[in-house]
Amino acid sequence: MSEKIVFQKPESVYDRATHYCPGCHHGTIHRLVGEILDEMKLREKTILVSSIGCSVFLYNYLEVDAVEAPHGRAPAVATGVKRARMDKFVFTYQGDGDLASIGMAEIMHAANRGERISVVFVNNTVYGMTGGQMAPTTMEGQKTTTCPSGRCPESHGLPIRMAEIIASLGGVAFCARTAVDTVKNLNQTKKAIRRAFEVQTAGTGFGFVEVLSTCPTNWRMTPLKANERIAAEMIPYFPLGVFKDADAEVCA
Repeated sequence: MSEKIVFQKPESVYDRATHYCPGCHHGTIHRLVGEILDEMKLREKTILVSSIGCSVFLYNYLEVDAVEAPHGRAPAVATGVKRARMDKFVFTYQGDGDLASIGMAEIMHAANRGERISVVFVNNTVYGMTGGQMAPTTMEGQKTTTCPSGRCPESHGLPIRMAEIIASLGGVAFCARTAVDTVKNLNQTKKAIRRAFEVQTAGTGFGFVEVLSTCPTNWRMTPLKANERIAAEMIPYFPLGVFKDADAEVCA
């Protein structure tokens, strides 16, 4: 009886063990990105721009050319790369502390200008690599190393909803928020990232996908409890869905 392969790693992903913490969703998102690059036949023309944080290590797992940007500056670096090499497919892969804090100006202006780049934004509501500090997306009441009593809206403001902000900017062709806690949400995430990549290859504009993710270590939870937290706490505040699709709006 002949064997039939039903599951294997994407060609765009290196064959190596992950270094990420148990239950971290970065590896899951890496796989989705690798699958899409293979399916769209983009690997040989892709330039990844990663920034500082746990997200930076994507260059160790994705078999594409890569540039490491200073903290928060990935959209600015990606803008330069794309303008210099319009023939390349350019995307950034960033965390919430990186993109929504020190990199807020860079992401806002790149999106507003409609730069022909794509952004995969991993939101786990905490600074992961640097010790678990409060991030712009940290949930109300969530305890971190810099707000050990929990995020207080009166002192710290409310968590920033990046997808809604990005969708409001004129240069944005596609913007969505997804999650990777269930099979259904995994499928929606892959669909959204693919769409964000398509608007770049079509020259339509800026593509952005926010992915709700876990950080069991800094949340001080088991992987299972961390995964459950996405549906119980994060999705009610950060609703999933497509916030802007310029092509769909034109068709409508």
